[in-house]
Amino acid sequence: MAAKKYPLPKRFSLALSEKAYAQLRALNATYRYGNNYLLTVILENFDAITDRDALDKAFTDFKDEFGAPSSAGMKKQS
Repeated sequence: MAAKKYPLPKRFSLALSEKAYAQLRALNATYRYGNNYLLTVILENFDAITDRDALDKAFTDFKDEFGAPSSAGMKKQS
């Protein structure tokens, strides 16, 4: 039986830091999925694979170092 292909209908540009992209490449080397599939698996299973306290600390640390990002450039997609 042939494997089903998981549909990824939405496409968008994504900017990553070098550190984040290195992590994505390492995951790709381990699991052999493309970037879109890796990010889909991570985000669909986010609650199962993250520690809420560690996540809150990561966002607080980021905000302390870089400030809160502006939502002015974010557009709602239909």
